[in-house]
Amino acid sequence: MELKEFQTESKRLLDLMINSIYTHKEIFLRELISNASDAVDKIYYKALTDDTIQFCKDDYYIRISADKEKRLLTVSDTGIGMTREELEGNLGTIAQSGSSAFKQEIQSQEGHEIIGQFGVGFYSAFMVADVVTVISKAFNEDQAYKWESRGVEGYTIQPWEKESTGTDVILKIKESTEDENYDEFLEEYRLREIIKKYSDFIRHPIKMDVTRSRLKEGSDSEYEEYTAEEIVNSMVPIWKKNKNELTPQDYENFYTEKRYGFDKPLKYVHTSAEGMVSYNAILYIPATIPYDYYSPDYEKGLELYSNGVLIMNKCPELLPDYFSFVKGMVESDDLSLNISREMLQHDRQLKLIAKNIQGKIKNALLELLNEDREKYEKFFTAFGRQLKYSVYAEFGRNKDVLEDLLLFYSSKEKKMVTLEEYCAAMPEDQKYIYYAAGETVEKLDKQPQTEFVRDKGYDILFLTEDVDEFALKILGAYKEKEFKSVSSGDLGLEEKDTEPDETGSEIFTAMKEILGDKVKEVRASKRLKTHPVCLANAGELSIDMEKTLNAMPNAPGFKAEKILEINTGHDVYRALENAHEQDTEKFKLFTELLYNQALLIEGLPVEDPVDYTNKVCQIMK
Repeated sequence: MELKEFQTESKRLLDLMINSIYTHKEIFLRELISNASDAVDKIYYKALTDDTIQFCKDDYYIRISADKEKRLLTVSDTGIGMTREELEGNLGTIAQSGSSAFKQEIQSQEGHEIIGQFGVGFYSAFMVADVVTVISKAFNEDQAYKWESRGVEGYTIQPWEKESTGTDVILKIKESTEDENYDEFLEEYRLREIIKKYSDFIRHPIKMDVTRSRLKEGSDSEYEEYTAEEIVNSMVPIWKKNKNELTPQDYENFYTEKRYGFDKPLKYVHTSAEGMVSYNAILYIPATIPYDYYSPDYEKGLELYSNGVLIMNKCPELLPDYFSFVKGMVESDDLSLNISREMLQHDRQLKLIAKNIQGKIKNALLELLNEDREKYEKFFTAFGRQLKYSVYAEFGRNKDVLEDLLLFYSSKEKKMVTLEEYCAAMPEDQKYIYYAAGETVEKLDKQPQTEFVRDKGYDILFLTEDVDEFALKILGAYKEKEFKSVSSGDLGLEEKDTEPDETGSEIFTAMKEILGDKVKEVRASKRLKTHPVCLANAGELSIDMEKTLNAMPNAPGFKAEKILEINTGHDVYRALENAHEQDTEKFKLFTELLYNQALLIEGLPVEDPVDYTNKVCQIMK
């Protein structure tokens, strides 16, 4: 029998196919099933246009079978089959695709999408097989033919016996090595897993002989194994069903089946679009955060399908980082795929889909926020940090998209509120959105700096996550209302024509000399009512931001400009006055104690704890 060489530069191309084009060896089964599906599509199309063909849908399917002893894996179809010339043309010339030609033939017809377009997917079989055999009998032909190849050496074609129309692709699976496990492609569980992953929504039945257990006849405890033929794919994807026929449980079942998460999703969105790019999508808002969400190992992305075949398990281009928690899938038949159908050649279509999906996600979150506050707060507890970080990231590029989705704790309402809700409740004379940053709501509720703002009847947002204040700094304002920290050097509450308070200026100058560069200024406080001392910020870098930045690895030692404020109406101030007049050492002691107390109130470490405790003991004596 004559061994024929592949045409064109096929040896080089076939070597590339086997070793370079495909990322995962398991892809070969997706490609063979897709080719088989195309063959069935062709005879189905022919039946629609030829009244002489008796077409019964149950007679057309794909079958997968494995023989472990002989190491044979067979993918059979009851499709249109191939003549000798078609075997020669489609399999003897790499990158020639019968499906591509057929697609052009029926491109004006609706509802008949062809999967295989490149004519290279078949050769992925050589990644896992030493020998590939194709036995095919074409429709309305009496003679069948066998095509066989061991790879780059070439192939043979000879007449063969086959009763029914269709094609059998038989792979002699390679022996396993230390580095590669080829045995898995003969295991029933693994074959089912690959089919469910990549080809679950092929429109034709994929049948397999599966092993099952049952009680032996006449026994209450003994089981026996038996073989049964089962359809292992779902065929009709949920996203192509009529939405009116689907229930919330159907969407939750799909979420579970696809292993998008082990929780129950808070919300789902089923959407489709037609136009420049047509697509279907099902998107889920999870209820719980993945264990690796904030780690470098986390991969964002939606499943990407084309014609019901999984192209990418996670397509990151479909989701912006700020919505990286979203799970789900997108199917579009308009995508330009590369030769391996694992990646995209052009991203223009993908960008259009991604833009639409981002809008759908935001609308879904706003709907959840407005219609089911409890669920939204559950979502925000899990993923709010990501939204706030994304406001801060990329120099605030996404702040306008995200600002209405943010929640912060309201000191007045004693619950989480949106910025919109905060502004709606503001008194007419309130010019700023006030906030306080710290470790916990409980600690912030006792913070001395909040007294003056509270007395005005103004609400204060309590920021308890390290990213919060950075996000507000980037936002700058919300609906023309600027954000202002209660620790700001200027609260914007003093009367403009008020003369500067000169009370204690001599004392404060002396305190500043004692403290040196530790503070920028010592002054009388206009914000303190019952507390003796506090720290205020003099610059853009707040004290809480200083703590956050310095907690980072290899931090260079950030320093916020601090102002020590003294309550001149407090008894402590009178003690300071007396000490300043009568006892220089005691005045120095009081100054250092007050500064350290202000540090402790802010959650900052005192510079010398031993010295501080000694000074406290000295006062007690």
